Amino acid sequence: MGIRIIKTALATIAAIYTAVYLGLEPPLGAGILAILGVEVTRMKGLKSAFVRFIASVLGLFFASLIFTLFGFQIWAVALFILITFPVLSRFQLKDGIVTSSVIVFHLFNRAEVTTGIIGNEILLLFTGLGWATIVNIIYMPKDEHQLGFYRSAIERSFGVIFQEMALTLRNPAHVWNGGEILEAYNAIEEGALRSVRNRENRLWGQEQYWSTYFEMRRQQLESVQQMLVELAFVFEKFPQAVMIAELLDQLSSDVKSDVYEGNVEERIFELAQLFRAMELPKSRDEFEIRAALLMLLRELERYISIAKRLKKRKVMSSELQP
Repeated sequence: MGIRIIKTALATIAAIYTAVYLGLEPPLGAGILAILGVEVTRMKGLKSAFVRFIASVLGLFFASLIFTLFGFQIWAVALFILITFPVLSRFQLKDGIVTSSVIVFHLFNRAEVTTGIIGNEILLLFTGLGWATIVNIIYMPKDEHQLGFYRSAIERSFGVIFQEMALTLRNPAHVWNGGEILEAYNAIEEGALRSVRNRENRLWGQEQYWSTYFEMRRQQLESVQQMLVELAFVFEKFPQAVMIAELLDQLSSDVKSDVYEGNVEERIFELAQLFRAMELPKSRDEFEIRAALLMLLRELERYISIAKRLKKRKVMSSELQP
């Protein structure tokens, strides 16, 4: 917010001085247009300037027709609003309504429609929106540090979640408040929002890493929540539970890896084969617990498949050879 205020102040001052130098009237109008044109990202700034300019030109066109036909009456302004605003909204130009109104009110204040006045208003648009665009492009705060912070928070929370799940499988009496689930959710949502802004600040080349990363974690968190549902049915310790706990221990460290390792996926396949070869349950309780453990293993497989689809693959050194 502080950076945006500074950028707005610089764009406003530059626009007013430029308008004075060019002899535009009123020069403060250029400052108002600059204030309206400063945005939070480069891409949004360019789109905003384009929309506001087109909307203002259309507004000038309709206002010139209305004022020429009906005169510069106050009720004619209401007629302008009734006709122009729906048209701008219909063509996805509603963000330019305020800018268009500023320009039209200048025209109304001059009480005449001439090519000189129209040209003056067009130059005011170029001056105000131009300086806002220049300031937007020159500097935008970098989000890389903050995105890295959210990534670390997510991976830390995931690591704790897997460790707590492993403890519960080894000791069903273990109590955990699940606070890391909420922490991971908040970090994912905040990180996803910042990744959008980070992408919109890149005019040349699209940055996909962060948006892909947070989408992967969002899907994986849904999988983790389903694991916890299955874990709630495990109220006794079984050998299969200890085996799955070892997988979760591995995941608690693998979660920080940038690449898909594939080790856990192989182990999941081996455990699935091993579970099939074991004796059938001898009681209803054992049946329900082992069924929950099997579902937990399947959910782990889904978690891994998300990483396999969205993470970078581990490339063996031999594959790098020409």
